Amino acid sequence: MKKTQGFTLIELMIVVGIIGILAVIALPVYQNYSNRAAFSELVLAVTPRKTAVELAIQTRSPGAITALDGGSLGIPADVAAADDVHGSAVADGVITMTWRSTSGGVAETMAGITYTLTADGITPPVQWTESGSCLANGLC
Repeated sequence: MKKTQGFTLIELMIVVGIIGILAVIALPVYQNYSNRAAFSELVLAVTPRKTAVELAIQTRSPGAITALDGGSLGIPADVAAADDVHGSAVADGVITMTWRSTSGGVAETMAGITYTLTADGITPPVQWTESGSCLANGLC
C-alpha cells in the first residue's frame, strides 16, 4: 500500500483562513504604527522653535507672553504648510506645527494635522502643554 504525501484541501483552507484573520488584525495596527512613526518627524521639528521661545523668555525678558511671536525676539518666522514642508507658527507663546500637504502615501492621510505646544507663562522654567488634532488621531 502506497501512502500519499502532501496536504489535504481542508488543511490548506485552515492555513489560508488563519493568514486572513491575522492580516485583518495586523494591517490596521501596522498602519497606525507607521503613521505615528512618520508623525514623530513633526514632533521633532518643533524643537528649534521651542528652544527659541525658551531663550527669548530667559534672555530677552518679553514682558508678556503676547510678545512671543514668530519673527521677533529671535524666534524663527512663521512658515506655511506646503508640499514637503511642515507648517509652523508661533503666536503669543503658542507653537503650532502643521503636517505638510504632500499627495500620496502616509503624508496624504495626515495632511493638516496639527501639533501644538503652549507655554504656561514667561517665568522660567517654562512648562509646555501639548494639544492639537494629533491627540484625537492618536499620533502624539
